[in-house]
Amino acid sequence: MNNKLWIAVSLAALLAAGCGAENESEPAPAEDAAEEEAAQGSLDAEDFEVDFEGTVEHVHGMGYIEGDGLYFASHEGLKIYRDGEWLETDGMHNDYMGFNAVDRGFYTSGHPGQGSGMMNPIGIQRSMDGGRSLEHMGFEGETDFHAMAVGYRSHHMFVMNPQPNSGMGAGFFRSENEGKDWSEAAAEGLDGDISYLAMHPDDSQIIAAATSTGVYLSEDGGDSFKALTNDGQFGTALTFSEDALYYASYETASELVEYTLEGGGTKTLPLPELPEDGVLYLAQKPDELAIYTVKGQAFISGNKGEEWTQIMENGEVR
Repeated sequence: MNNKLWIAVSLAALLAAGCGAENESEPAPAEDAAEEEAAQGSLDAEDFEVDFEGTVEHVHGMGYIEGDGLYFASHEGLKIYRDGEWLETDGMHNDYMGFNAVDRGFYTSGHPGQGSGMMNPIGIQRSMDGGRSLEHMGFEGETDFHAMAVGYRSHHMFVMNPQPNSGMGAGFFRSENEGKDWSEAAAEGLDGDISYLAMHPDDSQIIAAATSTGVYLSEDGGDSFKALTNDGQFGTALTFSEDALYYASYETASELVEYTLEGGGTKTLPLPELPEDGVLYLAQKPDELAIYTVKGQAFISGNKGEEWTQIMENGEVR
């Protein structure tokens, strides 16, 4: 793997691990009544979303919310690309990690922003109103789940737990009842450091993992995985459609592949020019693919990579 990209990916991982690491298990104080009101989700849409210009730093996830645009989870809350315009949230500036967009909202982990009043780390939270409010799903004040997959329509969850907490030991766990119960997954055959996890939108038995040794697929809920890539490839990003897994990997250059779930056929899709760069996050909806790279480039394509439109350059929105 290109040493410069390896360093960039490693730095990105270190930045993610360090975000909000101080003062864990302590609540983030609310500065004033307006911020407390925002934290409780009582702001209207027109007050909560405002125009955004500038630079997006420390992106920790990306995904489409149905009919509501492309969401970027950052160190300072949500940035939204909708109908060719950029928006950000005026409030709820939490450090979202393990971010998963779903049909009506998102699931996330991470650390609280100023004024949220939440414990640090925030455990698992979900929002069904574009981030105006968060619903506690468990492990607040205990765990920051960097690697978490959620079914887009099923809302089933699959996580890598870095250390024991009140509900699970260290390792891989899944829940099919909104986090009320968790069962351990053996993850046999899965090797390397986890870069990303993804779950099929409807079938929670189908889970993919991108790791430092490649891209892996499970068809039994994470109990066993098979490798989809060759030795020497670094798995970097994943997203599912109903009938395919899209994954990005890196060996000597960044590569984007469409893997057909029925039959296992593969097709390499074109990428924009990415000199000494690699795909860090992938997102898709039926008529569009989106990528975000290590160097802070973001592109969208409506024809599976034949043409790309750049919407972010070196972190600066366009």
